[in-house]
Amino acid sequence: MTVERALRLIAGLFVMLSVALGHYVNPAWFYFTAFIGLNLFQSAFSNWCPMMTLLRKAGLKQGCAS
Repeated sequence: MTVERALRLIAGLFVMLSVALGHYVNPAWFYFTAFIGLNLFQSAFSNWCPMMTLLRKAGLKQGCAS
């Protein structure tokens, strides 16, 4: 698995989990959903995401641009 695919998997999982927690447990969990969205937004402009750094350190490889 590449860093990019793992990042999309983790972001999607976190969004779905935080929406479910916000709906069933406490609406304050929607702040976590907003944090994820803001992080994805800033990474589109800066090309830097903290999770990508962690995934690279975990040994995942960068995907090839083809």
